[in-house]
Amino acid sequence: MKTPIVTKAQLDEIVQRFPTPFHIYDEAGIRENARRLYKAFSWNPGFKEYFAVKATPNPAILQILHEEGCGVDCSSLTELMLSDRVGFKSDEIMFSSNATPAEEFQMAADLDATINLDDITHIDFLEKTIGYLPKTISCRYNPGGEFKIANTIMDQPGNAKYGMTRPQMSEAFRILRDKGVEEFGIHSFLASNTLTNEYYPTLAAQLFQLAVELHQELGVHIGFINLSGGIGIPYLPDQEGNDINVIAEGVRKAYEAILVPAGMGDVAIFTELGRYMLAPYGQLVATAIHEKHTYKEYIGLDACACNLMRPAMYGAYHHITVSGKEDAVCDHMYDITGSLCENNDKFAIDRMLPKIDIGDYIVIHDTGAHGHSMGYNYNGKLRSAELLLQTDGSVRMIRRAETPEDYFATLCF
Repeated sequence: MKTPIVTKAQLDEIVQRFPTPFHIYDEAGIRENARRLYKAFSWNPGFKEYFAVKATPNPAILQILHEEGCGVDCSSLTELMLSDRVGFKSDEIMFSSNATPAEEFQMAADLDATINLDDITHIDFLEKTIGYLPKTISCRYNPGGEFKIANTIMDQPGNAKYGMTRPQMSEAFRILRDKGVEEFGIHSFLASNTLTNEYYPTLAAQLFQLAVELHQELGVHIGFINLSGGIGIPYLPDQEGNDINVIAEGVRKAYEAILVPAGMGDVAIFTELGRYMLAPYGQLVATAIHEKHTYKEYIGLDACACNLMRPAMYGAYHHITVSGKEDAVCDHMYDITGSLCENNDKFAIDRMLPKIDIGDYIVIHDTGAHGHSMGYNYNGKLRSAELLLQTDGSVRMIRRAETPEDYFATLCF
């Protein structure tokens, strides 16, 4: 059962100040989830979560996570700038990028962020760009082939553009060691939105074994292993979610079985979660403004794929609640659409819902990550506001809606 962050009565008040559509986030839920994560991994003294900024790049959200002990993982110049302005410092910032422009490496170096190299050629590129190599460097690993858990294929890393091969990892670490790098990290991301407690432990075991091999082969000190993201959430209401305590315990067992016997019990575990941290704690709220009766029954919203791209881009499922009708019978089949000149601009297809009337608030769940952040301006659509339901029950705007002046600001007439 998925429930709206705010009630119909609350929405009636909110829309008087902030018209739909808007994304709204639950501060209490975000904080509680961050604390669960840290408690689960408390067995590792160096544990740190580096929130994937790309998932929800809003300073108010980042500040909440900062207060809960999280760092940030940045993938671009502006994400680095945003994190700096929020107040994240050096070891709280991880920079993970690919096909990276020189100015982005320079900004990461200026902030003394931990740089995560995606390719062996980036060693030379980084050194030429900033004039030196940092004392701490991380490298991203791609084992190739298929990534399996038991007999289930989770993903095919060999088709991904990210990371270095096993031989390249050895060569990269050797080059970096010989150039004076003192502290090494390993990073890998092998599957997305997994709904199994075995993903992290399976990935961890592979990376722990790699770490032992590189340490023994090259004598380098590996200070941290970054398990990246990949822990998913149950978008469907009847799906069972991951258990972070079971996941963390699985990682601990692999740690004690592989790293500790090799004398590497000082390795810190890092995560780089985005969806797991934020998706369930954000919702897109829109208003039903049209209904259409042709070959199908359509409900048109004042939101569109520019506000939430995932259903149009991936065919992704997002649960929908009609605010105030949570207990009504779902006996009407609708396509829930936006107004873009694209037929894939649909939040739901053939979805059974209660009867929807013009003016009803439509709550689209699990948009707290990769929701507003993937917005765009096709058809001249303007991106919506973001609101925060604070722990005291009040609601404040944390990003205003775009205006036509914003849209025209970069144009040269």
